[in-house]
Amino acid sequence: MPSPRIPRFALPLQVAAVCYRRQGQSVEFLLVNTNGGSKWTFPKGDPEPSLSHSKAAEREAWEEAGVRGQIDPRHFHLYIHSKGVFWKPPGVREFVVKAFLLEVERNGPASEPMRNPTWFTADEAKKILAKGREVKYARELQAVIDRALEQIGATKVLAAR
Repeated sequence: MPSPRIPRFALPLQVAAVCYRRQGQSVEFLLVNTNGGSKWTFPKGDPEPSLSHSKAAEREAWEEAGVRGQIDPRHFHLYIHSKGVFWKPPGVREFVVKAFLLEVERNGPASEPMRNPTWFTADEAKKILAKGREVKYARELQAVIDRALEQIGATKVLAAR
């Protein structure tokens, strides 16, 4: 069976692990520094042909943040992310990112030490994700936090039944 054709106008795909932990009644999110170190983001990267998208996101969480936990096998959100700047080749590139929830169970050393994994409350995460980004992309990342909180809340309600 031939592989599906990707339209030439389609954005490239990445996968992200939206890592969280429950702290009493609140939820904290684990963010990492971008490669340049000037911004914060979720652990993410390109999908790997040998792994499902959720497993690839789980691997990114391990490599960039040094965390292990339970990853939801289905993505809960899609968002648009940008890399680069218009004045440096190849310019700004956009990606579609599939976001997967990962409830962190244990921390270890990250294999990418410059990532500086750090926990933030939801409000702090939304502020720091917006810092240094164009409004369009800041809103995309803030929506991930809002949607994650909705999903985590729905999971909590279901588990209580």
